[in-house]
Amino acid sequence: MFSISLTRDDWSLHRKGAIDQARHMQKVKEAIKQNLADIVSEQSIITSDGKKLVRVPIRTLEEYRFRFDPNSYPQVGQGEGGSKVGDVIGRVGPGQGPGQGKQAGDQPGIDYYEAELTVEELGQLIFEDLELPNLEEKRLRELESEAVRFTDIRKHGPFANLDKKRTIRENIKRNAKRGNPRFGELKNDDLRFKTWERDVKRESNAVVIAMMDVSGSMGTFEKYISRAFYYWMVRFLRTRYDHVEIRFIAHHTEAKEVTEEEFFTRGESGGTRASSAYQLALQMIEERFDPESWNIYPFHFSDGDNWPSDNDLCRRLAEQLIERSNQFGYGEIRQGRYTYQSTLMHTLERINSPKLVTVTISDKVDVYPALRRFFGPEAREVARV
Repeated sequence: MFSISLTRDDWSLHRKGAIDQARHMQKVKEAIKQNLADIVSEQSIITSDGKKLVRVPIRTLEEYRFRFDPNSYPQVGQGEGGSKVGDVIGRVGPGQGPGQGKQAGDQPGIDYYEAELTVEELGQLIFEDLELPNLEEKRLRELESEAVRFTDIRKHGPFANLDKKRTIRENIKRNAKRGNPRFGELKNDDLRFKTWERDVKRESNAVVIAMMDVSGSMGTFEKYISRAFYYWMVRFLRTRYDHVEIRFIAHHTEAKEVTEEEFFTRGESGGTRASSAYQLALQMIEERFDPESWNIYPFHFSDGDNWPSDNDLCRRLAEQLIERSNQFGYGEIRQGRYTYQSTLMHTLERINSPKLVTVTISDKVDVYPALRRFFGPEAREVARV
């Protein structure tokens, strides 16, 4: 016999439900994180309006419990003894080998349920530790937000800013000194007012230039991967930064600045001259985004099938872009071509600069690692070199 005494001060007992719920939500979050590579590349999310609910299958968590032998036989559970590694403990009967007369299982399965979360909640998990690498404080611009910040309490001010709680407290304190601790006989000396000011943020100028190959060599898979990457990139930038400029360039043999809607929906054909996109990006920087005042991030996605005679020009223009940029990112999509390296990738990788970051995507699940390659902690470490 033993007894346990519980004190009233052990408040963790009263919070058991809340603690279990918090633990459950943490397990759900961990399960979702383990599936991010598959979730990020889900086509139904990319083509949605951004408000879609995402369902993630998660194995259920059971509470620990003792399970007793229903037959109540005397036993201690250590087996019969005398066994060693490799011993055969049972055989499949005749006609029950692989593919022959298989019987239905009689053991209980594992329970799964689907956790629901919005695309916005999913984005918070994806963007948890992503940042624009090598972001410098160049010419700062002041951004006045709608939020206000209360900074002080004073005895005078507009009645719209009257702090009722502090006013009542001052009145009670004054009456208490006279031996009558109550609220009443309000006087001007009891009044307290909040003072406030607008919250002004200072943010570095930054522009991201998204370039995408829309030539005939870009098949359905290649265009989908490009749009999937840029879809999450745009959501990341607008979630994490209030006023980052994003410009969109689509190119085949010629490049054109397009709207965001055109960038994600239009289809093109024809040959490929990547230099046209780089030339337009440089022109855009020269006319609108002075590198002395702007942090510049060009990104280019292609299948790498560039016109061979255009590669040397691409290299020269890419070097100029890198010189003006904080980071230049190139992503190449090679479905089923794991060892193949395009002439464009080979040309760009000859540029010796830590600001050039390249990535290869061969499968849908590579989209999430590509985001981390460009914006994750690894990218920030490279940018500091």
